[in-house]
Amino acid sequence: MSTTTFAPLTIEDAELLIATARRAAEDAGVTVSVTVLDAGGHLLAFRRDDRAVLISGETSTRKAYTALQLNAPTADLVDAVQPGGLFHTLPTALDRPLLFIAGGVPVHRDGRLIGAIGVGGGAPEQDHGFATEALTALV
Repeated sequence: MSTTTFAPLTIEDAELLIATARRAAEDAGVTVSVTVLDAGGHLLAFRRDDRAVLISGETSTRKAYTALQLNAPTADLVDAVQPGGLFHTLPTALDRPLLFIAGGVPVHRDGRLIGAIGVGGGAPEQDHGFATEALTALV
């Protein structure tokens, strides 16, 4: 029996994701919080700038959690929770409530889900762009 191995998300990966997302946000003149979760949904790294709105930390964490739980960018899930959408009746009795606002993106390596990044503090479209930009650093 053969086993397929893959590299999990490391703290170094998480720090690189955070640095890249923050740099993209700073270039856009936006102050954000960034959360990185491992594949089990555990907090791997977090950064909130002192100038960021306090709730942005919880927002970034919930965006990352949602992207991880549903293995999809939260930007792609917004319509699914509207009345008549696929997830309209999705229960939120998970460890923490899901948050369907753009800015959460799953992180994959070798085709496997290894974690997620969430960005909060800017407009949802900006947060999504910052999170997506961060993924390019792991290539």
